[in-house]
Order: sequence, then structure tokens, then C-alpha cells
Amino acid sequence: MNELELKYGCNPNQKPSKIFMEDGKDLPVTVLNGRPGYINFLDAFNSWQLVSELKAATGLPSAASFKHVSPAGAAVATELSDTLKKIYFVDDLELSPIASAYAKARGADRMSSYGDWVALSDTCDKETALLLKREVSDGIIAPDYTEEALEILKSKRKGTYNVVKVDTSYTPAAIEHKQVFGITFEQGRNDLRIDADMLKNIVTDNKELTEAAKRDLIIALITLKYTQSNSVCYAKDGQAIGVGAGQQSRIHCTRLAGNKADIWYLRQNPKVLSLPFRDDIRRPDRDNTIDVYISDDYEDVLADGVWEQFFTVKPEPLTREEKKEWLKTFSGVSLGSDAFFPFGDNIERAKRSGVQYIAQPGGSIRDDNVIDTCNKYNMTMAFTGIRLFHH
Repeated sequence: MNELELKYGCNPNQKPSKIFMEDGKDLPVTVLNGRPGYINFLDAFNSWQLVSELKAATGLPSAASFKHVSPAGAAVATELSDTLKKIYFVDDLELSPIASAYAKARGADRMSSYGDWVALSDTCDKETALLLKREVSDGIIAPDYTEEALEILKSKRKGTYNVVKVDTSYTPAAIEHKQVFGITFEQGRNDLRIDADMLKNIVTDNKELTEAAKRDLIIALITLKYTQSNSVCYAKDGQAIGVGAGQQSRIHCTRLAGNKADIWYLRQNPKVLSLPFRDDIRRPDRDNTIDVYISDDYEDVLADGVWEQFFTVKPEPLTREEKKEWLKTFSGVSLGSDAFFPFGDNIERAKRSGVQYIAQPGGSIRDDNVIDTCNKYNMTMAFTGIRLFHH
């Protein structure tokens, strides 16, 4: 089949809508369940490229959680600590490697991942399907599904959950096209291979780059390759922990991604881990409540008469001073940027979120200022020489 009719385009008024192959060949995807839409397929094709490149670069099972054509999270399969299992709400599940990768991809920014599109580099197994069954999600793309996994996913959302199988042998054309305002754009496909060789040009005084940092920088850069620009990505422990996408200025990307990374780390604070939630509170409501609890207006939002809806007893607030002290222990974070940093203020902000390792293209007229700022904090920074804009 070389054509698939869709319900509508980006919005219900945009009809007709379809995906098709101009060369007459079969589409490289098969819909096994549901009826994916226009935006679903945009997420599916971008996320599949991301996870397949992550797997090729690291050799590890990889997963991504996509929303609105940008990753909310991306990760490779590494063992999760008990703390991460708890904040990702998977401490009651048996996790296979690919399930662990998805738990991390979704867990880094659970609020943004609500209603996500899932991409897996490896076969979806029962463990991953059971994890997905209880989360709010729009659909999944993977190279294959076990029989058990497929049956579990087909039962999701009253039988309408979108399940797509991708042909791993498919290679897209070297030249790609799209239309805007009735005008056709053409460019060479971005088939740039991202690996550790891209990190050899270290321009700071500190030249130390651990294997874990290399892995995390590769994850950040591949994530950025499929994130709407401008974009910045913080990564740690084999996963993206903060993605700042689609901002008009670099510093706003850095702040947005840094704030998300801070929330990821603050969720690991003992006070957050011990919040006395009522047993009948759903996971999405817990996510929202944790976000409020971490915020500075916790006391105002969860006033008397409100907190009782979520907690068995009113928890002690996590004060600003406590948050500052906790974030001071945040370290070993890697940061990637899809284009050069024009000012050292980005490094100053990154430092507040535990960044030690940086990869960016370089090429700004103020590179010396950015390098000096990194040296002030004994950071390691590599110039990749490659821009990763994605539009």
C-alpha cells in the first residue's frame, strides 16, 4: 500500500489529508491498530529516526516520548536506581531493557509526556506494553511486537490505541521535499552521523570527558537533531532530562531546559519522595501535584480545603532555601546545543543545573567569552562544528 487516507490534517478543518509515496512504492509502515492522524505520523517518523540513531550510536535499546513533533524525552536502556523507579512510577513493575528505556524517556518530563507518541528501537515486549497500558498515550511505533504485547496494546483506549510497525529496511530518499504556502522546498536529507568522534575538539582547559559523559552528549545531540529549533538538551544517566524546544533565543532554550532538569532532580528530594498521597490519586494528578509542590507558590495553591483532595496529611513545604541547597548537589550533567552559544550567560545558567560537559557547534564571534566562562567553572566543552537545526 503506497497511500493512507487520514481523518484530517493538523486541524479538523484541514481536509483532505493523507500520507503517500510519490514513487509508487509501498509505505514503510503498517498500521496494526487504531487510526493514526497527521500529527501522529509526524511524531512517529521523527521519533523513529531518533531512536534508531540512538541505538546505532550507543548499541543500547532506545526509546523516545514525543509531543508536537519534538521529544519530551529520550533515553537508552540502563539500570534504573530505586529512586528513579519511584519517581517514574514503575517501582511496582518488572522492566525489560526496552521498557526501562521508555520508563526513562517518559519519566524525565512526565507532564510533557502526557498523551505522547512512543518510539522504540527494539521489539515491543509484554513489559513495555504493560507499562504503556496504564499511561495516557496516543500511539507507538516500533520494528515489531510480541503477540502478548500487541494484544495488550490493542485493548488500550477501548481498542483504538494507535499501533504502527515500521519496516527497518526502509531507506528514505537522499533528497526531501515539503510545501509551504503552495511552494515546494527541497533539501538534502540530514543523514549526519553523530558519534563520539564529534566530541574530539575540546576547546576548554579541562579536557576530561568520561565515557558516561560521551554517551550523554551523544544522546543530547541526537535528541536535538529531531527537536524543533532553537533547542538545548540536558542529559544525565543515559537520558535527556530537560529539553528546551522551539525558542527564539538561545538563553530561553537554556533556561527552559534547565528548569525541566531542575524539576527532574527536585523530584528526587526526600521530601518529594515521601509525599503522603492518597491511594486514590491517579498518576497524572500526582505529577501535577508534585509540580505544584516543587513550585514557589505551593502554600497558595494547596491551601486548606484543597490539599485534602491529594494528601492524607498536609506535607511540610519544600522551602526555597531547601531547594537551593538540594540543587547545589546536582552535578555531572551533559548539555548539547543545536547551534552556537552567543553569550556566556548560557553557561552561567547551565552551571546552576549541574552541567559539567558541553557540546555545541562553536563559531560565534564571542566564542572566547563562552570558553572563558566554561573555564571559570572547570567545565569541559567540545566544539562539534555541526549545526543541528530542525524545522
